Amino acid sequence: MAYKSLLTVLTETEQSAPALAQMAALATAQDAHAEALCLGVDRSQTGYYYAGANALILQETLSRAKAEAEDTLHYAETYLNSSGVRWSAESGVAQIADIGRHVAHRARFSDLVILPQPYGKDRSVEAEPIVEAAMFEGHAPVLVIPENTTPFDKPGTVLVGWNESVEAMRAIRCALPFLIGADQVRIVVIDPPTHGPDRSDPGGLLSQMLSRHGVKCEIDVLSKTMSRVSDILNRHATDTETDMIVMGAYGHSRFREAILGGATRNMLEQSTVPVFMAH
Repeated sequence: MAYKSLLTVLTETEQSAPALAQMAALATAQDAHAEALCLGVDRSQTGYYYAGANALILQETLSRAKAEAEDTLHYAETYLNSSGVRWSAESGVAQIADIGRHVAHRARFSDLVILPQPYGKDRSVEAEPIVEAAMFEGHAPVLVIPENTTPFDKPGTVLVGWNESVEAMRAIRCALPFLIGADQVRIVVIDPPTHGPDRSDPGGLLSQMLSRHGVKCEIDVLSKTMSRVSDILNRHATDTETDMIVMGAYGHSRFREAILGGATRNMLEQSTVPVFMAH
């Protein structure tokens, strides 16, 4: 079991290196194809221009977006060509309000989407919608890469956030190639329920299922000593020298779009290790 089609979506060169490096490392380790979609983003809201607005304004925004796409494409091509992996890359222009459609279409045909961390200094406004579109509309697992992380071909220690939810189980199933190859998987249960069939053995059935795949796992039961679950997971990841966190992605409906829920957003904001998510 392996990821054979890897995708990253880039809209600028400044934040692209961590995602490209991780994608190249995984493509080498899993004999996969690495694909880069380089988008220039028209951040204007054309539909809100007043009647008779100067056509030069519209042309200027499109020309700028096209130039940015070509610069990002050249950066990605240079990087991937030097990595020695099988790769492809292409560029395009999308309006900010329509970028999710383009990302979702490509993510739908990818085994794993690798993206830069969407929050932090100098992040572009489209970074968060790209993550949302890949997970909620493209239904693809996403590996989010923070800055200043060392690319891995397989993670040594993986922390799995387990709360018995459908989203968490979906993420775990999607992450099986990583879990099987890891040296150790720590199933983290925070404040397990005091009632129910699994109250005396929280995480036991999940551990049993994973062990049948050859996963070496342990169960860590933690108390909710901090107000946010994401803070507890991040602290435990630091204490256990975790290389990657696996958790379900949660969202809230906003008209016809999905936006990241609080726990998901907090995790992506604070984590210093790659976060694997699926919805």
